[in-house]
Amino acid sequence: MATLLIQDPIFRQHRVPPGHPERPERLSAIETALAHDAFAGLTRARAPSALPDRILLAHTAAYVNELQAAVPAEGVAQIEADSYLCPESFAVALCAAGAACLAVDTVVGGAAANAFAALRPPGHHAETDKPMGFCLFNNAAIAARHAQDKHGIGRVAIVDWDVHHGNGTQAIFWSDPSVLYASTHQMPLYPGTGAMSETGVGNIVNAPLAAGDEGDEFAEAMGERILPALEAFAPDLIIISAGFDAHWRDPLASVNLKKSDFAWATKAVMDIADRRCGGRIVSLLEGGYDLTGLADSVAAHVTTLMQA
Repeated sequence: MATLLIQDPIFRQHRVPPGHPERPERLSAIETALAHDAFAGLTRARAPSALPDRILLAHTAAYVNELQAAVPAEGVAQIEADSYLCPESFAVALCAAGAACLAVDTVVGGAAANAFAALRPPGHHAETDKPMGFCLFNNAAIAARHAQDKHGIGRVAIVDWDVHHGNGTQAIFWSDPSVLYASTHQMPLYPGTGAMSETGVGNIVNAPLAAGDEGDEFAEAMGERILPALEAFAPDLIIISAGFDAHWRDPLASVNLKKSDFAWATKAVMDIADRRCGGRIVSLLEGGYDLTGLADSVAAHVTTLMQA
């Protein structure tokens, strides 16, 4: 079976102010990288819009209504310190969640070995009732709940290697032992959460990195905390919050990973997936703001997924 790649021009319609790092050009860089002949074997799909009940798996109805009401008739509106809406943003966010759900459906249904969704806006900072850090809906959380609700998946693990801690995902699953949230990220750094002492009901595993850390420290954090927790949890499905802003070129943090580090981490998670859940992995794009670093890292990530 092939790897599924979900891409859609609609994701470029979410507009932000000039100079904002979470810009449409991110996806253009990824699309150019994945247009290479080396990726001809991918199965490709567009992103459907998520039904409202899928969003409500992770967010309150009041929040969804407030977000929709905040959409401007024209221009760009700021809704919190780092997050913005344009007239198309709500529809785009629905498609980002829809892409996450389609990836789950395809992988759990056995039509693809694994999947990567090149989506935006990202999601892991969004909490049940508020946007944060460029994020409107929590795509990974919606995907996990969708897998449980629609497909009867019992245990879902979310592995997050974005350089910023996924406070929203952690908060959503804080008291839910059916979902493991395991994150490695830079600390101190936005959003200020992600200490090792934050453990939920034993289902939260944080492995912070320090500014200046490189591939060796990343491998240590993964190998000593993230991967053992993932193995012990024995998930039925693994979701990757695939941020690539720990790349050395990225302007928003100070971890110095290379594309080979992301390839290694992908393979390490795949090995556990092969042992524990029939190889079922759904990967969802989060951060990554240097266009060259992002494109190179995504290409390495997808190349590794294709080796399933």
